[in-house]
Amino acid sequence: MLLKLALRFLKITDLKLLFKFCYTFGYKSIKAVRHFERRRLKERHPFPAFIVISVTNRCNLRCQGCWMSVGKPGIELDQEQIEGIIAECKRNGSYFFGILGGEPLMHSSILDIIGRHPECYFQLFTNGTLVSDEIAARLRRMGNVTPLVSIEGLGDVSDERRGGKDVYQRSLAGLKACVRNHLITGVATSVCRSNINELVSDSFVKDLMDMGVLYLWYYIYRPVGENPCSELALDEEDILRLRRFIVETRVAVPMIIVDAYWDADGRALCPGAMGISHHIGPAGDLEFCPPLQFSKNNICRQSLNETLTDAGFMPAFRRFASSETRGCVLLEKPAELLDFLCSENARDSSLRDTAYDELAETTPSCGHHIPGKEIPERHWAYRIAKKYFFFGFGAYG
Repeated sequence: MLLKLALRFLKITDLKLLFKFCYTFGYKSIKAVRHFERRRLKERHPFPAFIVISVTNRCNLRCQGCWMSVGKPGIELDQEQIEGIIAECKRNGSYFFGILGGEPLMHSSILDIIGRHPECYFQLFTNGTLVSDEIAARLRRMGNVTPLVSIEGLGDVSDERRGGKDVYQRSLAGLKACVRNHLITGVATSVCRSNINELVSDSFVKDLMDMGVLYLWYYIYRPVGENPCSELALDEEDILRLRRFIVETRVAVPMIIVDAYWDADGRALCPGAMGISHHIGPAGDLEFCPPLQFSKNNICRQSLNETLTDAGFMPAFRRFASSETRGCVLLEKPAELLDFLCSENARDSSLRDTAYDELAETTPSCGHHIPGKEIPERHWAYRIAKKYFFFGFGAYG
């Protein structure tokens, strides 16, 4: 299977992009994780291995369960702020960045910024509708970007999920532009009740492989924001079905299948609780993870290093989350989460001043922490990668 995967990479992309991917993302990310692990053993508040940045709140879609205030006046991190984040991360041995929005391609200069840092690697989370052949060709010339195109359903389901018209076909057009330009292209989907039958399926994976997609990232839907649509949240049976599908597909097809929810033994985990990654919003607020828009630190008022290693809110948040559950505290323990945030006097960083009210109305949903029903990895490569590379840093004692 690994040989077939390697041959797909060689056939679909070119050697320059493949080298950038293997060295700038692969090798440097392994080093970043090792740096993080060593820091974690020595420091109470280690600098994370990866940073996720929402560079703008502007978007051309209105998705169900979106935490971003896309209907509000547009706000974005400016060039100097983003450059400052990247510079401090590089000084701390971190070279990989997730770039989110809103829709990040609506940011005024994000591609210029990415192009100035060829020694870093960027994962561009995009809905794909703004990706033209011209943009895809520019990304290819830059060589240090992997576009991750979000697909939230096929046809009508996609339109309902995304709040637009013909969204699936428009996203496919952007996806195909990326593949035509030999980019290392991925697809992300937030699995919910309305799209699980369409997207957690062998036919969907086959269609993506036929198009030239090289990796697929499955998320679990989290009902947040102004339009949470809590009826779309997965139940226990759905989550076990998703986990089983991921594990079985990894040994069956030559495509990288990504998740950020389970370790090698199938136990639940949270990257935020481990401290391996945190989120910076479009106003500069440091947040535990993208859908939890509460903060006490801002990069506009202190350096990123000071913000990330501050001895107050974020370390307390990590301790709280890991003590409550191995899974998602937002899904499983919204009332306890609300109490914690109030006790910390955390600021609503959603830009709409309603995040506390929204959280108070949230009812518990099933998360991926389902003790006694763990499904271990079957593929040896994923077991090794999860055990020794990305997960298992002692967040849960």
